[in-house]
Amino acid sequence: MTTTSINSPLLRGTVVSNGIGGENGYLGGPDVDFCAAEIGAHFTLDLSSVDILLVPNGSDNVALGRVSVPIRTFLDRGGTLICCDGWVTPWVPGNEWVMSNDHRTIDVRYRLVSDRFGVMNGVDIDALTYRHGISGWWACGYINAAPGADVILEDSWGRPIIVVDKVTTGGTIALTASGPIGPWAGDDTSPSGIAINRLYDNFLKLARVQ
Repeated sequence: MTTTSINSPLLRGTVVSNGIGGENGYLGGPDVDFCAAEIGAHFTLDLSSVDILLVPNGSDNVALGRVSVPIRTFLDRGGTLICCDGWVTPWVPGNEWVMSNDHRTIDVRYRLVSDRFGVMNGVDIDALTYRHGISGWWACGYINAAPGADVILEDSWGRPIIVVDKVTTGGTIALTASGPIGPWAGDDTSPSGIAINRLYDNFLKLARVQ
């Protein structure tokens, strides 16, 4: 499961279908051989031969709640979970996403807290804060991070927005507070598009160096 070099062979991954085609942007990329897991009435997950489980924005978190056991098993044997959705059911070990509209989006700013894993390398924080001059476009709510997890980015009110957790399980849990990331942003040359594309690249590096 664990690889040690950024130049190591292609990673294998499963990306959860969000029902609106969001998974398609991750398929066929140069860094990870992703297959899509379609959510249906008898949804199951076989993660026995993959390195990464990616859950994009807009996924069915009720269905994911029903497969929390194989997800935990996958993590305990060294897998990497990347979730850029607001998980409304407790399937992410140790960490909770909280929906909140207590503050105006016009007041949203982000601040780097710590980054020993290089998650924010080359990422313009202002581009996550502003899009077309409007703030608060990217994330939604915040994360109650697990004890010992690394808070990478926080908002104006000190609430975690990006978290990397290498302590709760035997693997790596990389989370955003519903802020989308992905290679599909490579076609978007705006500062925001570049930022979420680079953030995605940096998240993938977490799976290569455990």
